[in-house]
Amino acid sequence: MNVDSPSSGLGYQSGFGNEFSSEALPGALPEGQNSPQKAPYGLYAELFSGTAFTMARSEARRTWMYRIQPSARHPAFVKLERQLAGGPLGPVTPNRLRWNPLPIPAEATDFIDGLVGMVANSGLDKPSGISIYHYCATTSMQRVFFNADGELLLVPEQGRLRICTELGRLDLEPLEIAVIPRGLKFRVELIDSQARGYVAENHGAPLRLPDLGPIGSNGLANPRDFLTPVAHYEDGQRPTPLVQKFLGELWGCELDHSPLNVVAWHGNNVPYKYDLRRFNTIGTVSFDHPDPSIFTVLTSPTSVPGLANLDFVIFPPRWMVAENTFRPPWFHRNLMNEYMGLIQGNYDAKAEGFLPGGASLHSCMSAHGPDGETCTKAIAAELQPSKIDNTMAFMFETSQVLRPSRFALECPQLQSNYDACWATLPVTFTPNRR
Repeated sequence: MNVDSPSSGLGYQSGFGNEFSSEALPGALPEGQNSPQKAPYGLYAELFSGTAFTMARSEARRTWMYRIQPSARHPAFVKLERQLAGGPLGPVTPNRLRWNPLPIPAEATDFIDGLVGMVANSGLDKPSGISIYHYCATTSMQRVFFNADGELLLVPEQGRLRICTELGRLDLEPLEIAVIPRGLKFRVELIDSQARGYVAENHGAPLRLPDLGPIGSNGLANPRDFLTPVAHYEDGQRPTPLVQKFLGELWGCELDHSPLNVVAWHGNNVPYKYDLRRFNTIGTVSFDHPDPSIFTVLTSPTSVPGLANLDFVIFPPRWMVAENTFRPPWFHRNLMNEYMGLIQGNYDAKAEGFLPGGASLHSCMSAHGPDGETCTKAIAAELQPSKIDNTMAFMFETSQVLRPSRFALECPQLQSNYDACWATLPVTFTPNRR
């Protein structure tokens, strides 16, 4: 069986984009060089690169690992019979779509088998784009997984997770998020009996904090609130299935040891987590409803300044004080493509139908906004300072059109009457009276 490292408890380091270092045994990190002829404790040195070697220093993501056995020690991978749920992409549709939450499976289902592809906007062999999944799990993984196709942004909606990675452990609960770098090996264990949530797979530039511009040096997500793990390793001889996702397909092999055997490491290509409740919300204190970009937690940029491959945006509890203003999100048509989810409570632009664990898709130039009931109440409201509370909605926003999977277009959770939520908007135009 596997034996845990002496530092078997959870531990975290704070900061975003830093050069971190951690060792589970004293002196396990070499001094003065990255790859000495003989590493401490008889460990192997291994470089884990998340960007090309020649990237600018400010963009480079890499971590040196000092491990019991190198990752190269594995047999050939074989394509697995059971592949990810969701199937191929379906036909093109410009329509607004909304889904109820996916049901928790009755049979034992781990995180990998519980991933369901919902939408995507790029081939997995392209250096840009995103894919979005929902997950439902009822049992801990007994295997280890890594994703060669992109980094993963996990957004739990219910159930706590323990993510055991090569670099250490992250405990995650609803209202927290985690990012797992492309290619990093990990295992998802369930702390509760079942879990459900969302996953964005980023095929483009690694996620980072957005620039603040005129906001200044403070606000939104603070770098010090991001947590990355401390070193923790598993040592022992036990058959361990290793699964990778490569160009959308699952391939597997069996190791005679745990690949989570890194004793020490240093670098900035690391997993991390963030508590959404720590987000410092910015809003208007005069009039008008501000753009949702002020709620951006993380962004994956493109070569076009300001045009994101992926923005992760949240709509947290906040005070509304704008005077003489239509306070819900305005009606709009957008160049970007919006995939929204709900972690808890209600979303202030929808009176009903948008449920925790559910999702909606508004594609490029698709007209949307508050539903009829919300709009009518907002126009008639006597405006006083009020707090939107007990809620957390979010949005995966991308510059490329998202296409639903065949499963997403055919599943019973797809709401057939979503357009009806705007059908009750009355005609209030009075040309003879301003």
